[in-house]
Amino acid sequence: MSLLQALVLGIVQGATEFLPISSSGHLVLVPWFLGWDLDPQAAFIFDVLVQWGTILAVLIYFRRDLLDIAWAWIRGIFLRRPLADPGARLGWLLILASLPAVVLGLALKSAVESAFSQPAAVSGFLLLTAGILLLSERLRRRSTLLGHLSGMDAFLIGLAQALALFPGVSRSGATIAGGITRGLNRTDAARFSFLMAAPVMIGAGSVALLDLVAAPNAGAQIATLAVGFTAAALVGLGSIHFLLGYLKRHPLTIFAIYCIVLGLGGLLRHVLGA
Repeated sequence: MSLLQALVLGIVQGATEFLPISSSGHLVLVPWFLGWDLDPQAAFIFDVLVQWGTILAVLIYFRRDLLDIAWAWIRGIFLRRPLADPGARLGWLLILASLPAVVLGLALKSAVESAFSQPAAVSGFLLLTAGILLLSERLRRRSTLLGHLSGMDAFLIGLAQALALFPGVSRSGATIAGGITRGLNRTDAARFSFLMAAPVMIGAGSVALLDLVAAPNAGAQIATLAVGFTAAALVGLGSIHFLLGYLKRHPLTIFAIYCIVLGLGGLLRHVLGA
């Protein structure tokens, strides 16, 4: 992998991890569209490291929220009043919302991994993402404050996140849509989605790092890995800030249209055998 390829894919990862258009889908389709013949082992190592770049972006952007939630959660346990503090309660909701992806991720690991080698399937999943985004806008309910979110709401949003195990289904798109259908306004739905991302992405990234330790020649890619990691982290920070501001005034429709265009483009390329 060249430095230019690493830069492009790092930017793609940083932007699409948080915009509701699927980072995993883009990391499959962009090299495919551009005709890049990347070594599978090198691509795997790269994908793991750029994912940690976007994890860093979440931790930096929401550092105060995450620290406050963690401190309130720990204090609630020690005081034997785990739900008394709103921050502690939010912490439990985030844990509950993370469980479906963890359980299904372990159960469907082989099926999910095989999907990464099928651009046509990824294109189809992008169309599913578009449908989820459009449907959520149609099913919007009267707004519920983030502090009033129930355990069932959190669990259902977590089920939506589990759909994003498959490349092409946007994690942020599915969880934001899930939050909207449970009554959250778009901004609060996005905020809950990004806070959910921290434990799930750290868990997934840690599992991938275990595989990375056993991978040969990882050290030979230090330059490309550094470029991709840095690009993903910096662009990820900008992407989070942009989306939170955008959703204050705009619906998810433009992202659904983008997923439709990209998904249909991928299916057309597959049919034509280009």
